[in-house]
Amino acid sequence: KGLAFHLLPPNKMIRRYTNPKTRKVLHMNQMVKLQRKTVVRLEVGTEDLDLSKEDLVKLVFEKDELLTSKDEEIKDMKDKVLRSYAEMENVIARTKRESENSKKYAVQNFSKSLLDVADNLARASSVVKESFSKLDTSEDSSGAVPLLKTLLEGVDMTDKQLGEVFKKFGVERFDPLNEKFDPDKHFALFQIPDPSKPSGTVASVVKVGYMLHDRVLRPAEVGVTEGGPSEEPEEKSGGE
Repeated sequence: KGLAFHLLPPNKMIRRYTNPKTRKVLHMNQMVKLQRKTVVRLEVGTEDLDLSKEDLVKLVFEKDELLTSKDEEIKDMKDKVLRSYAEMENVIARTKRESENSKKYAVQNFSKSLLDVADNLARASSVVKESFSKLDTSEDSSGAVPLLKTLLEGVDMTDKQLGEVFKKFGVERFDPLNEKFDPDKHFALFQIPDPSKPSGTVASVVKVGYMLHDRVLRPAEVGVTEGGPSEEPEEKSGGE
C-alpha cells in the first residue's frame, strides 16, 4: 500500500480565469500558499493521516540517523576487509618463505648423513699420504709404491668429487683453525694450555665443520686454548 500526495495541479486552480495578467497573479499566489502549507495528506490504505511539519522533520531526522548508522557499518566492513586482505598477504608471504626454505634446505638430512663418509675419505687420504712419505722408493722391489700412489690419487679424486657435489647443493666445508672460538659454529671438546695464543683460540680441529647455505649443518669439533692473554678491543683512532 503506497503513499499518495493530493495536490491540485495549478492549471486546474486557475483555469476559470482567461485574463493572462490575472492568471499569472493567481498562479503566483497559489504557489505561495502551497509553499506555506504545513499539512500534507497521506493516504495509507483506507485511512488519511495528516503529518505536521514537526512530524516531517522528525521523520527526516530518523532517516538521517539511519543513513549515518549505515555509513558506520560500511566503514566498519571496509576496515574488516582491509584487515583480512593484510592478513592474507602475510599468509601468502609466510607460505612463500616457508616454501623457499623447504626447497633450500631439502637436502639437509641427506647431506648430514654423508658427512661421515667425507670424514673417512679425508682421513684415508691423510693416512695414505703419511704412509707414502715414509716409504723408501729405492728399496721397492715389489712395485708397491706405484700401487700406493694410485690409491692415493683415487682417494683424493673421490674426496674432491664429493666436495664438488656438496658445493653444488650449497654444502661447504670450513676449517676454523687459529680462529676465535664461535659457539654458534664450533663445538669445544677440550682445552689446550697455550700462553702464546689468546684464550679462546681454536688450536686443534678434530672434525671440520659444514655449512648448508647460511645454516650450520655440523659445527666443527675443536680444541680451544686457555691461559693466554685475553683479546683486548681495538683502540679507537684519533687519540680517544
